[in-house]
Amino acid sequence: QVQLVESGGGLVQAGGSLRLSCAASGSIFSINAMGWYRQAPGKQRELVAVSRSGGWTNYADSVKGRFTISRDNAKNTVYLQMNSLKPEDTAVYFCKADVRRVRDGALAAYWGQGTQVTVSS
Repeated sequence: QVQLVESGGGLVQAGGSLRLSCAASGSIFSINAMGWYRQAPGKQRELVAVSRSGGWTNYADSVKGRFTISRDNAKNTVYLQMNSLKPEDTAVYFCKADVRRVRDGALAAYWGQGTQVTVSS
C-alpha cells in the first residue's frame, strides 16, 4: 500500500506565500513523477505543476513564474512553493505520485487527501 500525506495549506492574503509538502510512503520501488493538482469549487481538477524523474518540470500557464515545484527523492517528498498568491489560486490542492510498486512492479497513480489553500483579497 502507498500513502501520500500533504501539509502546508492554509489562509493567506493576496501577495503572500505558502509552501505545500507531500510525502509518499509505503511499498514504493520508485517514483516516476510527482505533481500537484488543484480543484476550485464548481471547476474541474487541473494540473498545477509536475516533476518527473531526471528533473523535468512543467507548470500551468497561470502559475508560471510564481510557483516552484521541487523534490527530495531520498524522502519521496515533493514541495510546491507558492509566491505572489492570488484569490484565483484558492482551491483544494492534491498531490499525485506515479509509483512503481515493490509487490508487483506495476506503475500506479496515487493521490493525497487534499489540502485547502485560501487566498483572501
